[in-house]
Amino acid sequence: MRKLKITLKKSLIDKQKKHKKTLKALGLTKIGKTRIFPDNDAVRGMIGQVSYMVEVEEIEHEAK
Repeated sequence: MRKLKITLKKSLIDKQKKHKKTLKALGLTKIGKTRIFPDNDAVRGMIGQVSYMVEVEEIEHEAK
């Protein structure tokens, strides 16, 4: 199963309210914070909205 590793790279200061809410929904509230999410359309849409502020890596999650 594919996963996405998302890291916040830019500050939320002076950004659009919509983008701040998207990052809060992703759990990215501080610069450098990283979260892992399943690779699906909903998460990809959120990333597309704030792509200029985050770094995304695809990782292969191994089933145990």
